[in-house]
Amino acid sequence: MATRTTVSWRYRLRNVPYYAFLFLWAAVTIFIFLWLIESSFKTNREVFGSAFSLPATPLQAAAANYGKAWKLAHMNVYFTNSVLVTAVSVLFVVAVSAPAAYALSRVSFPGNTLVTYYFIAGMGLPFQLILVPLFVLLTKLHIADSLQGLILTYIGVSVPFTILLLTGFFRTLPTELEDAAAIDGCSEFAIFWRVMMPLSGPGIITAAIFNFVHIWNEFLLAMLIIRSDNLRTLPLGIMNIRYSMQYTADWAALFAAIVIVLIPNFLVYLALSERVMSGLTLGMGK
Repeated sequence: MATRTTVSWRYRLRNVPYYAFLFLWAAVTIFIFLWLIESSFKTNREVFGSAFSLPATPLQAAAANYGKAWKLAHMNVYFTNSVLVTAVSVLFVVAVSAPAAYALSRVSFPGNTLVTYYFIAGMGLPFQLILVPLFVLLTKLHIADSLQGLILTYIGVSVPFTILLLTGFFRTLPTELEDAAAIDGCSEFAIFWRVMMPLSGPGIITAAIFNFVHIWNEFLLAMLIIRSDNLRTLPLGIMNIRYSMQYTADWAALFAAIVIVLIPNFLVYLALSERVMSGLTLGMGK
């Protein structure tokens, strides 16, 4: 009979290929990220001369590249638009999804399961199927080519996933807390607002971060809705800069613009990664 130690070693050896693949994937990703940052601290001559050499004058080159990307390429305008669109969209998505998820997970009513499946079906709807009717609808409502139309679209497409994520989280919370609050005289809304919402902090933060990353980097819907240059978000700005760099060959400034897009994602996830993992783990409890 195999001992527990033998079984443990067999399990570890069986998982070696998976760990090796994940290690290789992480190493390549980190290398590309660091190389991209390093390239933004180079001059164009250094970028074309040797892609992997260290920059000779990093501070001067970075000041020129980031200044050029921020002002001349209008990244300041695109960055402001992205912050506004992302912040408002995430706020409204969480504000709409949290009560809906609580009702679906904790309140029994006719059609509960059907409504849940309806939101799950919304997650499986490809963007490509809604592009034409969405554009026609926004045009008739006179909010096409506007940040308001883009925000409403992001809210609509993000709510199904957020409700499903928060529903799984709310189901892990003990029912005894609701019973105790009801005995103390709390209404249904007071139970949700004063008891469940504070306890659902990890799940809400997880949902907010996932929506932040998706909306911050989203390109297809933004390209469909936004046409004016002063309303573009960062992904559209990167596309605009990329086309202009084909003629000026200013790749160092392009690398700086890409870093401007990536850094907020990196900092937000780095600061809240532990809360994301705890929220996902709790959401899988039932």
